[in-house]
Amino acid sequence: MTPAPDATGRCSTFCRVLREPLAGTAVVAAGWVVVEQPGPWGAKAPTQSHLNPDFGGSFDDKCKKVDVRFGLIRSPGRHADAVERSHQVFVASTGPGRSWLLGGGIADPSELDDLDLAAVARGDRAAVMASLPTLQPVDEPVVLVCTNGKRDGCCAILGRPLVSALAERAPGRVWEANHLGGHRFAPTATYLPAGTMHGHLTVETAVEALAAADRGETVLTGLRGRSTWTKRGQAAEVAVRELTGELSLDALRVVAEGPETVTVQHVDGRSWIVPVTSAPADPPRPDSCGKEPFAMSILQAGIPVSGGVR
Repeated sequence: MTPAPDATGRCSTFCRVLREPLAGTAVVAAGWVVVEQPGPWGAKAPTQSHLNPDFGGSFDDKCKKVDVRFGLIRSPGRHADAVERSHQVFVASTGPGRSWLLGGGIADPSELDDLDLAAVARGDRAAVMASLPTLQPVDEPVVLVCTNGKRDGCCAILGRPLVSALAERAPGRVWEANHLGGHRFAPTATYLPAGTMHGHLTVETAVEALAAADRGETVLTGLRGRSTWTKRGQAAEVAVRELTGELSLDALRVVAEGPETVTVQHVDGRSWIVPVTSAPADPPRPDSCGKEPFAMSILQAGIPVSGGVR
């Protein structure tokens, strides 16, 4: 048995050494709204940054109520405390067959109060654009890389070099993000609009994932899951992809979840029943740098069993 780690090391190191499964660890969100906010970020950036804290807190709450993820982004590089220019906004719907990405500039983040968040959650692009006309379709996927060292040291130490190198390969398409969940999987990134999340990235695997996103695909390396699905659904979908080699983003859907299994269906009619279990981590480990190790719940997907063709 691997000895339990203490709380003095990096959480991402423990995660790698203990070979913790990544599948089923993505955040859960039907849609994403991110807004550019330069300057320093605190651990809870929506209320601890140059963003108006009253707006940041209330808008974050509104997003959570409709299953939309809200976050802050900034361009790679040095960050001035105050920048007098418009704020870039991206809005994404993540559902298979209705994934889309909108982008635009706003003079003040408070303009997001006009955004139809329910429409974002249900994937109604026309309604979203009508609610905030500055938004226009964005044809190329973008990458958000977590770099917020005030939230977790691993995100800064491992995320910032990645975002700098990746930005050189894909200028204008890479953004620092304040929090993507799963510090121990750093460096971690989200690819919008699909909402696929990857962990333990290298520059090479991050570039591969972006190239795949351009083709409407994903890659299996470091795949944490697609935020559209529940965490159990994410683990099951990844298991089916690993079994079949299917990389098309929109080929698979999670269609049913039971107490012990998840059913994943292919657009061609095939389906698989995937056993998904949860067990306490052994040995315990910290979920963030500086925290005490604990027996967190870890999902494990079994071998998918063919459910036939529908």
